[in-house]
Amino acid sequence: MRALALIVRFISRFNILLGHFFSWFSLGIVLVCFSVVVLRYVFSSGSIWMQDLYVWLNAMMFMGLSGFALFNNSHVRVDIFYRPANIRRKAMVDMFGSLFFVAPFVTILVYWSLPYVMRSWRWMEGSANFGGMPGLYIVKSFILVFAFVVALQALAMFLRGLLVLMNKQDLLPEEYRYQEGK
Repeated sequence: MRALALIVRFISRFNILLGHFFSWFSLGIVLVCFSVVVLRYVFSSGSIWMQDLYVWLNAMMFMGLSGFALFNNSHVRVDIFYRPANIRRKAMVDMFGSLFFVAPFVTILVYWSLPYVMRSWRWMEGSANFGGMPGLYIVKSFILVFAFVVALQALAMFLRGLLVLMNKQDLLPEEYRYQEGK
C-alpha cells in the first residue's frame, strides 16, 4: 500500500512541478504578444517569428499543463453528480474514467500522432510562414508530452482510487486526498 501511495505522490508531484513550470509560459505569451502589437501598430514593423513564438508557447503551455489540470480537477466534469458524492463513489468514478476513457484516448492519440511527430522530426520541420521560426517538430512533440502527462496522472488517479477503496487514503498527503461531498 505504501508503494502505491508513493507512486501517487511521485506522479502528482511531477505534474505539479510541470504545472508550475509551464504556467510561466503565460507570461512569455503575454510579453511576446504585446511586443508584436507594439511593433505593428507603433513602429509599423512586424516579426513573423514572434507571431509563431507566442502561438507555439501557447500550444506547449496547454499540452504541458494537462496533467496538472487533471490533478487539480480543472477539466470538464459533470459536477452535479460528482461533487456531492462520497469519497468511495468519487474514487470509483475516477478509476472508471481513467481506465475506460483516458487510457483508450491516450492510446489512440499516441498511435496516430507518433508517425506525425516522427515525420516532423525527420524533416526538421519549421514554420509554414516565410520568415517563421524553425523547430516546429519540437512543438509537435508536445502532443506526446500531453499524452504522457495525462496518462501518468490517470494512473495516479486510478491508484489513489484503489487506496480509497482499501481504506488507505490516510497514506496520502491531505492535498492529494478526496474531499467529502458538499
